[in-house]
Amino acid sequence: MTLPVDLDLSQIPFWGRPQAERMEVFRKLRELERPAFVPEQAVPFVGGGPGYYALVRHADVTEASRNAAVFSSEPCSNSIPDMPRWLSVYFGSMINMDDPRHARLRRIVSRAFTPRVLSKMEEDLARAAAEIVDRAAAEGPSDFVTQVAARLPVRVICDMMGIPAKFHDMVLRRTNVILGNADPEYTGLSPDFSRVNVARGLAKLLHAGFSLNRLAARLGDERRRRPTGDLVSLLVNGDERLSSQELGSFFILLVVAGSETTRNAIAYGLKLLTDHPGQRELLLADFDARIVGACDEIVRYATPVIQFRRTLTRDHELNGTAYRKGDKVLLFYNSANRDEAVFADPERFDITRDPNPHVGFGGPGPHYCLGAHLARREMTVMFRELFTRLPGIRAVGEPEFLLSNFINGIKHLRYTF
Repeated sequence: MTLPVDLDLSQIPFWGRPQAERMEVFRKLRELERPAFVPEQAVPFVGGGPGYYALVRHADVTEASRNAAVFSSEPCSNSIPDMPRWLSVYFGSMINMDDPRHARLRRIVSRAFTPRVLSKMEEDLARAAAEIVDRAAAEGPSDFVTQVAARLPVRVICDMMGIPAKFHDMVLRRTNVILGNADPEYTGLSPDFSRVNVARGLAKLLHAGFSLNRLAARLGDERRRRPTGDLVSLLVNGDERLSSQELGSFFILLVVAGSETTRNAIAYGLKLLTDHPGQRELLLADFDARIVGACDEIVRYATPVIQFRRTLTRDHELNGTAYRKGDKVLLFYNSANRDEAVFADPERFDITRDPNPHVGFGGPGPHYCLGAHLARREMTVMFRELFTRLPGIRAVGEPEFLLSNFINGIKHLRYTF
């Protein structure tokens, strides 16, 4: 079934509609007998294809995620059009690979996410959260995203990589450009697909990718000569190591995926716990017992990463629908996380929801988020610090949302304490 014009997910203006309207569209899509086919919008200088199937049910998203041999991440998973070489050199990380290449890189970079490494970070996380709250308290409340939510994940990732503090703001700005490439605030452009507009946007995107890639590559060169024990030293030395290009692409993936997911979960968390005071009281009544469930419910409800793409390696039938080799499908995690067949009363925000088989960190399988545990720890540490030090903290008004079909982001959120 082809998607009706009024439900066209390929048009950027659709993603600027109120979230309640968008989620209603996905509810209608889940009611269809078969996944809808969405014509693809061609992008100047990048190209396009005939379209993709929108997988919006939890069962379809999880099954496709498990079967990576059929639902391939190659040639790219983070772009609906096939990514040209001049873009993939910066953004062609391991999320755009299948095994054995994916398995090799994941094995190397998983050194950063072992329980031993993460346990060593506990004190650093607590110190960073305390310093961020200190600064916000001294400045007074203005924008929760720029003062608090965006600060912790970028600092954590840069500290893991051994990137000096003087580069942290630059990394944050470049990250905003990469994930906000359709948003006028970060590109200075109107969200259309004219050749001039796209050329300017792509130039900014390339500059951001080049800057982050070179920052990591230069650091890798230094650590090969003088290892210091930080993450970069681990990744570029030893029997299995990353090349300079692989290190640069991994850093972009880590800072973009890691910082954006956690930053938006923290921002949504404050908004949700403000809008649902009963849930906030429940959390604070027994923080240690309920914070893990609260983090997962925030991620389910917000779903910071909206979708990833897969491409069929062969003809295949999935839950009664036949697909052909070469077909594109988009795994809409935001819709799967509201699937009535899996979640009782899915529009209800409930930090005690159990079970909670959300796919906010990706579906099961080889591409499940390596940093899921770290994200939960960052959220836990930040919420503990905020609610302990600033017990009256709450969001004020409605957030300003990122214009994106990839990241469900909050750009700005007024707050008070």
